[in-house]
Amino acid sequence: MKYLPFSFGPWTAFLLIHLLLLQGCRVGKAHRTPEMKEMPETFELQGLSEGSAADIGWSTFYADTVLQRLIGQALEYNKDMLAATARIKEMIAEKRIKFAGLFPELGVQATAEKEVLNYGGNNRSPDPEFNAAITIGWEIDLWGKLRWQNEAGIAAYLESVEARKGVQLSLIAQVAQMYFELQSLDRELAIVKQTLEARRAGVRLAKLRYESGLISEIPYRQSLVELARTETLVPKLENDIEMKENDLSLLLGSFPTDIPRGDDSELQQVRDLPVDLPSTLLQRRPDVQAAEQRLREANAEAGIAYANMFPSIRLTGSFGGENSELANFLKSPAWYLAGTLTGPIFNLGKNKAARRAAEAVREQEVYHYEQTVLEVFREVNNAIGTFQKSKEMYQSAEALFQSAGSYHELTELQYVNGDISYLDVLDAQRQFFDAAIAVNDARLNELTAAVSLYKALGGGLEP
Repeated sequence: MKYLPFSFGPWTAFLLIHLLLLQGCRVGKAHRTPEMKEMPETFELQGLSEGSAADIGWSTFYADTVLQRLIGQALEYNKDMLAATARIKEMIAEKRIKFAGLFPELGVQATAEKEVLNYGGNNRSPDPEFNAAITIGWEIDLWGKLRWQNEAGIAAYLESVEARKGVQLSLIAQVAQMYFELQSLDRELAIVKQTLEARRAGVRLAKLRYESGLISEIPYRQSLVELARTETLVPKLENDIEMKENDLSLLLGSFPTDIPRGDDSELQQVRDLPVDLPSTLLQRRPDVQAAEQRLREANAEAGIAYANMFPSIRLTGSFGGENSELANFLKSPAWYLAGTLTGPIFNLGKNKAARRAAEAVREQEVYHYEQTVLEVFREVNNAIGTFQKSKEMYQSAEALFQSAGSYHELTELQYVNGDISYLDVLDAQRQFFDAAIAVNDARLNELTAAVSLYKALGGGLEP
């Protein structure tokens, strides 16, 4: 192989300078966050104050220390959380790959070969060759394709970061809600068992009065029916508790196991949450930020497709030594520098179609971003309304429970005195049982409404 001498004259230097200046050119449109028309400036507060719920850490909002430990375990061992973390590592590496494409690549190449030619059988000609060189390759980013690729890599990385935040936010809410549901099932089972004891006492009393001739057989048989109906609730609730523990164990990243409970004598205090302005909340919500990064990535891909419609220049070169004898290898320098211009001439509109397809993808991501913003407004407004109404419903259920309790005590006293029938007592017992279940359900609804509002407002991202 022979190398032609190469000298850097004024025209060569002029050409290289202008090629480097062209690095500043970039075709395509810069990313812009879509502006939502007629977006409300505030949410419907419905009595709540303005502020940032995200400033309330989840360990502060969820005061139960057992729940705090469960959330900590889920954040450390949940498989979806670990997968999201691994996704970030992948995107960091991909971002590095695309960033490296902006710079020259250096390499090394070494070859040794021995070739023997013998044309006609009487002209043996050995032709050994030894070569070692440092190689360089650099694609001049004339139209910004490499910079668009770098921007797409950054957007994909930031999207993975926001996706992990979204997983964390949802995971904390799921663990808290399942924990409260588990506690609610425990309370319901306790109510059923307490009612079961009352039913058994009622059966004994009804049997005694029936055998004494004070009542007919009908009240006695009715007491047995109520006892049997209550007994059927126990295995169902026990099974529900086991299923809920298994579901929660999955969130914790463990095999099915018993889930500890905190002291339920003092239930989780439901506090009012401050509500951010929409402009601030949209900057905090991971799903909105992830949607914007997907739009940024799609915009960069459109820029890449646009740049592919123009020619590209790649510089290649090497510097080293080449000789037919290893002894004189270091005395035989060889180098070359070459430029390659490639570009489309005719491909039946393939590059134009690729650009139109990339721009259509970008348009889709604009609509996806706008849809995400609309969903945030719906979610926050629904969560605020549900949270406020759940507190009212709990207060009403608590008042009903107190009234039903007083009525139940009064009927038992009147029955002992012979003023009312046993069927009236059974009716009062049913009302008291239903009221106890209703207040337990209302308490759970209030807690889960608080969890949903806290999540909707971006709470749970800070430890």
